Amino acid sequence: MLQSILVRGEVSNCKYHSSGHIYFTLKDEKGTMACVMFAGNRSGLGFRMQEGQQVIVNGSVDVYERDGKYQLYARSILQDGAGLLHERFELLKKELAERGMFAPQYKQPIPKYIKKLGVVTAPTGAAVRDIINVATRRNPYVQIILYPAIVQGDAAPESVAAGIRALEAQEVDVMIVGRGGGSMEDLWAFNEEVVAQAIFDCQIPIISAVGHETDTTIADFVSDLRAPTPSAAAELAVYDYRQLESMLSESKLRLDRQINRRISEQRKRAENLKVRLGYLSPGGKIREKRTYLLKLEEKLQDSMQRKLRTNRHKLEIYIERLKGLSPLDKLNQGFSYVSDEKGKNIRKISQVQPGDNIRIQVTDGQIYATVTGQEE
Repeated sequence: MLQSILVRGEVSNCKYHSSGHIYFTLKDEKGTMACVMFAGNRSGLGFRMQEGQQVIVNGSVDVYERDGKYQLYARSILQDGAGLLHERFELLKKELAERGMFAPQYKQPIPKYIKKLGVVTAPTGAAVRDIINVATRRNPYVQIILYPAIVQGDAAPESVAAGIRALEAQEVDVMIVGRGGGSMEDLWAFNEEVVAQAIFDCQIPIISAVGHETDTTIADFVSDLRAPTPSAAAELAVYDYRQLESMLSESKLRLDRQINRRISEQRKRAENLKVRLGYLSPGGKIREKRTYLLKLEEKLQDSMQRKLRTNRHKLEIYIERLKGLSPLDKLNQGFSYVSDEKGKNIRKISQVQPGDNIRIQVTDGQIYATVTGQEE
């Protein structure tokens, strides 16, 4: 019977030994009991033990032979109250995860623009006021439907689940389920399976907003989206109308600029086509050809003048060359040209004999003469 017992008490004289063992004493108003948790069982401890904590120790009672005293050998330790709730939370979380209720493929997207917002929460308190204030500020045209649920106590789980089903029947666009902050016991309604099942079965996207940012409930894991606070949930659910107006105004300005730029481009294109059409018309073609002919005429005249200048220059060069080779220039220098009666040039004395008639060409005419002699 002493191999598996539960003992509730207050922690005192708690010591963490360097070996990993934990030595402590459990006490209540009637007595005390020495306890030890060996290092090998530390995995069964989910928190750091401190003086004055109320805990429940699961273990066995045996005799410590050296001192001859009974002591409790702990295998697992839970905090009393919140510790039990935490254990229940972890067990349900594990069970629902194995059933696939947290799977991302079942998460529904939150619509960006909504007309009807459903809220399941207490009708009084800061949470509902925050949701209404934020939603109204962001979009005054959104209709808010409140289901006044009980969010704390034994009746809370069924009340929250009924609220989810009622707002689903109202065909709201998105639903906020939550409450303000509190202890784990205060928020426990949102850790019940009936609430988790109602959220999972709902065809309307649900945003959970339970407690503060550090609070985590089963409803947060099942919901399509978790918000850290009710105010944040309202911001996630309701699009800012002023931001939409600003976006539409900017879109209108961009559209106007694009239209004006398009019109300007088309006008320039029409003007270019008009000019091109003027060029392509018969009159334009004639003017273009006439202009082309005038340019060709000018080009031809320029080419002729350039050709004449080039040939005139060549002619002058040839004339100068001919002047250097002309017999007339030689004659002008005092030389003469001697030939026989047949006009053959006489260059040597062997070409004539005494008595031969010869002609001597000078600058102003010819001299006829007879050879009287010759000398080498």
